[in-house]
Amino acid sequence: MTNRALLMWVLVLGLNPVAIGQDTLFRAPTDSGLVRIFKDPRLDRLIEKQIEVNEFTTRNSRRLTQGFRLLIMTTKNRQEAINAKALMYEKFPDLKSYLWHQAPYYKLKAGNFRTKEEAEEYAKKIKPFFTRGIFVLNDEIDTYFINTTTDPNKKQ
Repeated sequence: MTNRALLMWVLVLGLNPVAIGQDTLFRAPTDSGLVRIFKDPRLDRLIEKQIEVNEFTTRNSRRLTQGFRLLIMTTKNRQEAINAKALMYEKFPDLKSYLWHQAPYYKLKAGNFRTKEEAEEYAKKIKPFFTRGIFVLNDEIDTYFINTTTDPNKKQ
């Protein structure tokens, strides 16, 4: 190659705007600097569906918490336990009763109380109907059926 051809290539490559580089601070006059996002509307529906699935699958674990229940009766006689549960439904319909069989005993538990004081207060109401004694137990309770001794119509 001759010097003249070499000089031509240097000038062509040196003056080429691509070879010089880009100005990173350059903005077109119509550019607002905002980023536009175009997304498929089906993504929103997919997210909503996943939220529903998460809500459904974790609902039961959120409903259970530590609290207190009343142990109404422990007996080996199944019919006696069933009769006691029927009496609980009759006299205290707002108090959810649970009949557990732990061989050889049948245990009747009642209530879902957050505090021991609430459970003790309710035990005083039940005591005249069950003479063997009522005990307050630590237990896993269902928050959907919380019992309180306060008047529900009374504003706090």
